[in-house]
Order: sequence, then C-alpha cells, then structure tokens
Amino acid sequence: MKILFDLLPVILFFAAYKFAGHDPAAAHDLATRVLGEGIEATQAPILIATAVAIFATIGQIGWVWLRHRKVDTMLWVSLAIIVVFGGATLFFHNPTFIKWKPTALYWLFGITLAGSELLFRRNLIRKMLEAQVRLPEPVWGRLSHAWAAFFIGMGVLNLYVAYNFSEEAWVNFKLFGGMGLMLLFVLAQGLYLSKHIQEETS
Repeated sequence: MKILFDLLPVILFFAAYKFAGHDPAAAHDLATRVLGEGIEATQAPILIATAVAIFATIGQIGWVWLRHRKVDTMLWVSLAIIVVFGGATLFFHNPTFIKWKPTALYWLFGITLAGSELLFRRNLIRKMLEAQVRLPEPVWGRLSHAWAAFFIGMGVLNLYVAYNFSEEAWVNFKLFGGMGLMLLFVLAQGLYLSKHIQEETS
C-alpha cells in the first residue's frame, strides 16, 4: 500500500493521459477552457495529465500531513519538481518540461547520494538502513555507489525514451518501465546483500 501511495501521482498521470486520449475533442475543449487558447489537439492529453499529477501530489502531501503531521523530505522535493516542471509545461503548453521532470528527480537523488559521500563522508543509504541491517563497511560504500549510478542512469534512460520514441511510449515507460526497472534493481540488491547480511550475522 505504501508503494501504491507513493506511485499515486504517476498512476493518475498515466490514467488521465489515456482517458484524455480516448476522446481528443473533449480533451482539447477542456484544456482550452482551463489553460487558454493556442493549444493543439495533440497537446491536450499530456497537459491534462500534467495538471492531474500536480494536484495529485498536492493532495498526497495534504493527506500525509493530516494523518501524521509530518511530511517526508522526498515528498516535498517531488512536489517542488512537479510544480516547477509541470507548471512550465502548462504555462508554455510545452510537454518538454514534464518529460524532463523524472530525469531532474533521478539526477537530484543520484547527485545527493554521491555528493554527500564525496563532500561530507556521509553515506545516506547507510543512514537510512543501518537500523534494519548490519553490513561490512565496504558493502555500504558499494550500495551507495550502486544507487547513485542507478539514479543517474535512469535519468539518462528517461531522456533517451522521451526524445527517441513517441509521447505515448514515454508515458508507458514512465509508469511501467520506471517501476519495472526499479523493482529489478531492488531485487538484485537484495540478492547481493543477503550474502553479506548472513556473513555478518553468522
């Protein structure tokens, strides 16, 4: 449920894009009434989906605040990025900005992990997980490097798909491709770490 909740804006973005694409005329009329003139019919689905994602993220944070009176930093970062890049897409009627949004988020995570270790000698992955698992010191370093490289690579891959495939293919990749690759990476990390966890606790 936590994973589904975290993915809610992406899922709603996907659903809104597909729903708007089934009735282009109605989608174009809605986008024009809300965002003004000068919108091409082909732009309407991505603009509507972007607006839905922005409001979904705002609603997500509001729900978390009402439930826990505290919001994770990652949610605030996600909100800031979707508002900046999504807002630019809506204002300029240009989907390029929203296509850069996942890359901006991935690269921010990757640079934060790498920069924290290089500049401040702080392993953020260790800080998050050391209460749950015990690992040899070198493994913590490899884990942090692997996550930083994964996020940087995902940012590059997102741009490759965005600029070399259709908009619909990118929307599909944003949900299924990103989620699938993340799941495979986490599973691979789990298999790798299980050996070291067993050695450390044996």
